[in-house]
Amino acid sequence: MKLLFIGDIVGKPGREIVAALVPRVRVEQSIDFVIANGENAAAGAGITGSLCMSLLAAGVDVVTLGDHVWDQKGFEHEVTALERVCRPANLPAGNPGRDHVIVERNGFRLLVFTVLGRSFMGLKAECPFLGADALLQKLSGQFDGALVEIHAEATSEKQAMGWHLDGRVTAVLGTHTHVATADASLLRKQTAFMCDVGMTGPHESVLGREIEPVVGRFLDGMPRRFEVATGDNRLSAALVEFDPAGRATRIEQLSLKNS
Repeated sequence: MKLLFIGDIVGKPGREIVAALVPRVRVEQSIDFVIANGENAAAGAGITGSLCMSLLAAGVDVVTLGDHVWDQKGFEHEVTALERVCRPANLPAGNPGRDHVIVERNGFRLLVFTVLGRSFMGLKAECPFLGADALLQKLSGQFDGALVEIHAEATSEKQAMGWHLDGRVTAVLGTHTHVATADASLLRKQTAFMCDVGMTGPHESVLGREIEPVVGRFLDGMPRRFEVATGDNRLSAALVEFDPAGRATRIEQLSLKNS
């Protein structure tokens, strides 16, 4: 079986390339599950209920979120009604929304959840390691394989999570930095791992934003609006193949254009 995990969707360009490529890639690559981080889908900061629905309608099975989960006003009221959208699992228990999603295809049950890292991250979160352990234990017997997204800044924290969960989940895949890393690999006990799958959106940019204002801010420190860029739009993802027992057999980094 195969799963496609799409990295941080940034603004309208990111949404457009998802809508253009996901249906085609699903067929061409015989993809069983498509999971996408959508936390920057609304003008580069947060997401709305309607945008979640548009991503699901484009062929995404589960939308995950990160530290920008509450950036859009009112989303905390919308998220509770979105059955295939999950906010980070290690947010305080009082936060609204689902902390995981289980999707099924051809009798295989895939558990999907995200944990936030705590190194250099601003949003209040519980320990991602203990949080992942607790959720896997709580849901034991209800899934056949698991994709754990670690939305974090520090590569050390992401690598540590990969080794911590090696052999217990199908894949541990990183997001948040918007820059794809070159470390896609199978760990010792057949868990697929990658520090960051990269950004889905305009790559002629600084992390998806227009170049000049960002460079200017670094030069003089003056505030500027960082609008979403438009050039060199790409879909960044990881393609993971796995066996019926949920053990990963292959991982490949993808960077696709709509040509």
